[in-house]
Parts: sequence; C-alpha cells; structure tokens
Amino acid sequence: MWFPRSIAWCIFLGALSFVYFAKALSGSYLKSTITQIERRFDIPSSLVGVIDGSFEIGNLLTIILVSYFGAKLHRPRIIGAGCLIMSAGTFLIAMPQFFMGRYRYERFPSTMNSTVSISPCLQDKSQTPLSDLEKSQAKINAGCEREAGSSMWIYVLLGNLLRGIGETPIQPLGITYIDDYAIEEDAALYIGCVQTLAIIGPIFGFLLGSLCAKLYVDIGFVDLDSLTITYKDVQWVGAWWLGYLIAGVISVVAGIPFWFLPKHLPKPEGRKDSSTSSEQSKFITEDNKEQHKSYQQQVKIGEMAKDFLPSLKNLFGNPVYILYLCASILHFNSLIGMVTYKPKYIEQQYGQTSSKTNFVIGLINIPAVAFGIFSGGLIMKKFRISVLGAAKLSLGSSFFGYLLLLSLFAMGCENSDVAGLTVSYHGTKQMSGYEQGLFSDCNSDCMCSQNDWDPICGENGITYVSACLAGCQASNGSGKNTVFFNCSCVGILESPSRSSSAVMGPCQKGNECPKMFLYFLVTSVITSYTLSVGGTPGYMLLLRCIKPHLKSFALGIYTLAVRVLAGIPAPVYFGVAIDTTCLKWGSKRCGGRGACRLYHSSTLRYMYLGLTLVLGTMSVFFSVAVLWVLRKRSAPQDETLSANGERGTCVTNSRKDNFFNSDHLIQTTYWPEKETRL
Repeated sequence: MWFPRSIAWCIFLGALSFVYFAKALSGSYLKSTITQIERRFDIPSSLVGVIDGSFEIGNLLTIILVSYFGAKLHRPRIIGAGCLIMSAGTFLIAMPQFFMGRYRYERFPSTMNSTVSISPCLQDKSQTPLSDLEKSQAKINAGCEREAGSSMWIYVLLGNLLRGIGETPIQPLGITYIDDYAIEEDAALYIGCVQTLAIIGPIFGFLLGSLCAKLYVDIGFVDLDSLTITYKDVQWVGAWWLGYLIAGVISVVAGIPFWFLPKHLPKPEGRKDSSTSSEQSKFITEDNKEQHKSYQQQVKIGEMAKDFLPSLKNLFGNPVYILYLCASILHFNSLIGMVTYKPKYIEQQYGQTSSKTNFVIGLINIPAVAFGIFSGGLIMKKFRISVLGAAKLSLGSSFFGYLLLLSLFAMGCENSDVAGLTVSYHGTKQMSGYEQGLFSDCNSDCMCSQNDWDPICGENGITYVSACLAGCQASNGSGKNTVFFNCSCVGILESPSRSSSAVMGPCQKGNECPKMFLYFLVTSVITSYTLSVGGTPGYMLLLRCIKPHLKSFALGIYTLAVRVLAGIPAPVYFGVAIDTTCLKWGSKRCGGRGACRLYHSSTLRYMYLGLTLVLGTMSVFFSVAVLWVLRKRSAPQDETLSANGERGTCVTNSRKDNFFNSDHLIQTTYWPEKETRL
C-alpha cells in the first residue's frame, strides 16, 4: 500500500514510537516482577539474572543478520514480523501459571484457620494429632514428586529469549530509517522524540507491575477471603503473569502498521543528491570515502554476504567507533545491573513493598529519564551542537551522573533487628553464622526448624524468624490477625521471669529509614536525569562518524556488543554479588536452597552501589579517549579549511553555527517553531 511521503513518514514515526513503547513496557514489567518471580519459583537472584539475560541472548542469535541484511530488505515489514515474535515470547512467559500448582507460602498451622489448636513451640509431638502430622507430611511428599520433574522457570527463560529475538530489528532498522529519510538537521530531534515516547513504556510497565503486585498470584483460582497474608507480607506473590498477557496483546497491535508501509520513502529535497553530510565526511577517513552501491538498489544475497567481512573491517578500523563502543559497554554494564535490581534494592534496603517500589520507580524515576533523553535531543537541535560538542555533552552527562551516585552510599538504612541473624537474643549486634545463632536457651525446649521463615514482631521491637524460635507457647486468632503469647525469647531482654507477646509479620525498619528513603528518591531522580541527557548526543556521535551505507550494520554490531558484554553478564554477576549478602535462605519443599529471605543491609548497599560506580567510572575514561581522538582529528581539518579561506565545520569550542556547513543543506529551512510544531 502506497501513501504520500508526509503521511507515510508520520505513520512510521508514530508506529515506531508505539513499538518502542510496547517493547519497553514488557521489558520494564519483567524488571518489576524480579522479586515476584524469585518467590514464585523459589530461586536465587543469580538465576533470575540468567532469566533476565536470556533476552540479550535472543538478540545475540539474530542481531548481525538482521542489522546487515535487514538494511537492504524491507525494513518496516521486518520490524512488523519482529513484533509478532516478541508477543509470542511474552505470552510464553505467562504460561507456567496455568500449568503449575497453586502457590504455597510458609505459615504456622494455627494461623491457617486450622480447627486444631497447636502451640507454636512444639515441646513434643503429642501436641499435634498424629493423623494431622502424617497427612501434612504426605501432602509435602506428593508435592515433591510433582515438583522434582518440573522447573517451570525454564519457560520464563525461553519466553524472554523469544522476546529478545523479536525485538532485534526494532532499534537498528528503525533508527537508521529515520536517519535516512529525515531532514538531516531534524534527525536528532526525531530520534530524541521516539526514545522519549518509548520511556512512557517503562512508566506504564512499572505501574502495571505495581497494580499486579497487589493482586494475589492465584487470583481467579482460589478464594481470596481464605488468604492469611496481605500484599505487605514478605511471602506475598502478586499476579506477575497477568501483566505479560497484557504486554503480549499490545505487542501484536504495535506491529500491524508496519505491514502497510513502503520499503523506501522519497528523500527530502536537501538530501537527494548527497550521500553524506559535511560532518560525516570530516570524521570518516579518506580511505572510507570510496564510492559504494546504494543499499536502495536490488542486491543479491550473495553479493551482500561478500561485502560482510570488508564492512566489518571498516568498522573496527574506526577508532572513534571502537572507543565509544568500549565506553558504552561499561556504561551499560553499570546501568543494566543497577536497573535490574533496583526494585529489590529498594524493598530490602528501605523495607518497602513490591507494589510501592514499582509505583515509585514508574511515576518518579522513569519520567526523569524521559525528560533527560528529550533534553539531550533538544539541546542538540537548539544549539546545533557539532560531533565534538555531542562527545562533550555525553562525557559531561556521565561524569556528573556518577558523581551524584556517590552520595547514595550515605542514604541507607541499618539492618533490621532479627534475633539470631543481625542481633543475638540478648540484643547484642555481634553474631556468628545463622545456623548456630537461631537457637538459644530461650527456645531450646522447642522443636523448631531453622529452615522456616514465618517472621513475627515482638513487642520489644525485634523480629523473630518464626513463632517457634521466639519460644511462643500460645496464640490467639487466625490468619494475619494472629497474636502470640508467652514468648520466652521476646521477654528475655526485660525480665527472664516475664514472657511477652508478638504479632504476625516483621517489625518495621528504624525511624530514620522513611527519611532516608525520601532522600534516596530525590537523589535518584536527579542522577537518572543527568545520566540520560547524554543518550541522544551519544547516538548522533555514533551515526555521524560512520559511512552512510554502514549505519545499520554499525548500530547492529554496537547493539550486539552491548547485549553480549553487558546485557547478558551484568544481571548474572550483579545477582551473584547480591546473593553473597544474604543472611537467611529459604528452603524448597523437597530440600535445597530457595530464594533469599533476608539480606544484610549495609553489605547489600556497598555491593550494589559499588559495582555500579566502579563500572561507570571506567566508562568515563573511555569517553575521555573518544573526545581526545575527535579533537585530534578536528585540528588538522580546521587548519586546512582555514588556509583555503573557509571556516572549519568543527572546532574544539562549540559554536551555534557549526552544526551544518554543507551546500546541500539550506540554513533557512530552520525556524524556531519547529520544536513546537512537532
């Protein structure tokens, strides 16, 4: 179907923006469900990191072929096909919910509306009827038989892998399509707008995650009135699967317009007779300026393949491209690791619920990123910043962003007082390994398991791993309203002869923690904005220093390197590092280590922020090297042009009129109302 150029161009921009929205929504929704997936499948953070990294593995499988051959084929339709594959993967992620059993959380029998009165501190088995114990054990054994042959999290991994394959063509083919058919001076603004609109996706993704986290995982399958926990409980798992069904439908709808768009659009008047801009010719070395076939020609697949290795050699012979690639790899290692585990960090460090954490990230953090990306594109447009100026802006953004990140080290909360883990039963801070520390004289007469995690809050402000380990002898009420009495370990700090009470759930963090959380949010917003300003200038730096017919290929290799060396490993080694800070591991029903129940707050803070800062600092050094190479290249060119009586197109000091200086671009086509009109 053929549309007039203006209509087809508007449809493409709108459709590409919506696709960016769709892929960003599903990707951010996955980040928002990290802790939910951990609890539902009872797996550690390192394994969740592997699941998260499978998206990048999917990209790795197809990125080179799609970016190289896709640039010479029908780009819009390839993007449309990618949307269908992406939606299929999103649906697959949600499938385990419909094939695995109902979620079972740890609860002492007396809190589960049981008709049998059982003391939390089982001093002997006679307190529980033998038939009840046998039935309970039989149910556990039956569950083990079902669970032993199934690892349903593999379907989540495969679905995310398929999402990665489907997302592959969107960025390299979409961005280069804009750069090819837009007026050159407007390309940066268009790309900035597309990426800014894409940020709406994560906003809705995290807000959707916040909503689903409040809904019980088995909603529609169980009687919600029978639940003994709320969404504020540490064992709560939300309806994580529901958001993936919604995201899958959105991905299908997003891909429809691309099937009706043309392969090529007529080029703007100013670009019809030119294949490269003056700035591109300046930073592309002489041996890269030979004549090449237009990729709009009908080229055989064999001829394309023949040019593959020379094109690859051409790219890796460009020092600006290589240095910027190294800087980006380190930068994205830092950002991907930080973003992946940010919800977990907020939950564990500041004691917030999953729902509130996702709501805060979606409503406060993500808009700051959107505003930062748009600001970068607007600055490029408004001040007509040169390639050299773009490198400076990108470097300054990273430098000041990571400088602000330093202050977050001082904005943490102390460990919660958990008897046997962070404090002793006598209230002292120094503790040994939790296997030995969980048991004390006050609960020595009880038959307790160290593997249980059913925390209660004593009236002394200390959290106990379970009512049994707190030495509680009696309870009143059922479900979430249960109150425990005669808890020998709770009263040990006041009077050995006096026992005390406790309620369900862990105690709240210290009084200073809400204030620290507020400081963290403010600083995090400013940091996110600062780091995001350099996004669009970085893209333009990449595009303007590469031969026009290699732009798709260059972006593809760039994306491949970021996926392989940042997207895949970062969530894994961040997860491994976070796992080392765990104080209390959960246990699976059939034995083995499950998900972490409690982290050491201070160690988690230093590990999480420290890794982010070290990687970011290393990327800044490579950004300095990029700026040095660009300065070195610009100086000889400026001297040559000045000798011929012409003004240089790029000098070390940015000027308003140095962005375009080419015969095929007419300066009068710029007017201030363009931004408002767009």
